[in-house]
Amino acid sequence: MISKRIAEAALCAALKTGGDFAEIFCQDKRQNMLTLMDGHIENAVTARIHGAGIRVYCGLNSVYVHTNDTTLAGLTAAAAKAADAIGDAKTQAQVSLVGSVVPNIHPVAQLPMDVPGRRRANLLKNAQKAACDVSQEIKQVQANLLDWDSEVLIANSEGLFVQDRRVYTRMALAAVAAGSNENQTGFAGPGALMGFELFETRVDPEGEARAAAQRAVTMLHADNCPGGVMPVVIDGGFGGVIFHEACGHSLEATSVAFGNSEFCGKLGQQIASPVVTAIDDGTMVNEWGSSNLDDEGNPTTRLVLIEKGILKNYMVDRLNSRRMGMPVTGSGRRQDYTFAPTSRMRNTYIAAGTDDEGEIIATCGDGLYAKTMGGGSVNPATGEFNFAVDEGYLIRDGKIDKPVRGAMLIGRGGEILTRIDRVGKKMWMAQGMCGSSSGSVPTNVGQPMIRVTSLTVGGR
Repeated sequence: MISKRIAEAALCAALKTGGDFAEIFCQDKRQNMLTLMDGHIENAVTARIHGAGIRVYCGLNSVYVHTNDTTLAGLTAAAAKAADAIGDAKTQAQVSLVGSVVPNIHPVAQLPMDVPGRRRANLLKNAQKAACDVSQEIKQVQANLLDWDSEVLIANSEGLFVQDRRVYTRMALAAVAAGSNENQTGFAGPGALMGFELFETRVDPEGEARAAAQRAVTMLHADNCPGGVMPVVIDGGFGGVIFHEACGHSLEATSVAFGNSEFCGKLGQQIASPVVTAIDDGTMVNEWGSSNLDDEGNPTTRLVLIEKGILKNYMVDRLNSRRMGMPVTGSGRRQDYTFAPTSRMRNTYIAAGTDDEGEIIATCGDGLYAKTMGGGSVNPATGEFNFAVDEGYLIRDGKIDKPVRGAMLIGRGGEILTRIDRVGKKMWMAQGMCGSSSGSVPTNVGQPMIRVTSLTVGGR
């Protein structure tokens, strides 16, 4: 990583044409991926990403330049390019950096890099065997073990000079069940901001593999889902992807600052049912979307987005705080040094409620139970979304009936929030990668079981 002296020189060079703020984001990242396919290790890849990005502001104008040359000459040359792009004034800036120590609230007991390759491979082989043992219809299993260890240093012209280290570990497994005419896939992807102890203290790899395989087999024998407008019960964990996509992106300053959100200008207003409280929390210990500080050097926060249906906060990064006249919320994130940061979600979830999960089903009448959600798409400006249900069941007279496949949930974020009438007592989260203008970042989605009184279900 770079010294204060080098950082100060680069920041001064970045401000030489009239910029009013400059920032350096320096990163040294090592990552590994081990891939097993049908019992055999196919790939073992190790990579290193090293470099720095320099950002300069002049009012609301922003320029970002990045380089993998982090020497004094390399950084000052990149800074000069950013300065030339931001303006043509001639100024002399003085920058004095003050180092600070960021408390680490995400302990790591066992660095993945220190774990022998045989032990890693055995973890995947045991998970693959567990999936295959579920049924003879499981014809293919692909399992990946991913980890990365990223050291970052952030310095800016306001005097900030801080460092952080982020260690992530994840297993991703897909099990394919095959019938005479078609295939169905079940997926599991547990991960955390922690080391290899993840698989000893929090995650059972073989249990996750069995669950993925069972989901594939169940859907292989499911009937097609009927379409129509009906009550929908959405289970916890990855069910929270609907809030993340259909509502969460519309609460990021990336959308709000430009008027591209259905929730613009609605702070303090009722936008959801009174039973809905939604939170974006970057401080949760060792969680997939957490960190000690964001990628702009701000401490991460626990941010209440919606409280009992009332919109309380947006997620705001540094540049958009200028546009909106609002304080930053520790939400500035980026994939790596090649991306400028913007406002992003971290661990985003609907908070636990007071309703009994059994009662939620029993009082539903006829509808759909979306046990496991898949992917989808959304337009943040309108909130319109569609999401696939990976594992679904019909509800008949308040009881879970037969499994169905091919279900799509279709609606608008603002509408679904107002139609939630039940929220269960147990909240849990699931892991994913979220893509936006600042690249792909680890995010948790979550919720308890919820019920939507009326939602369009696309079927066959």
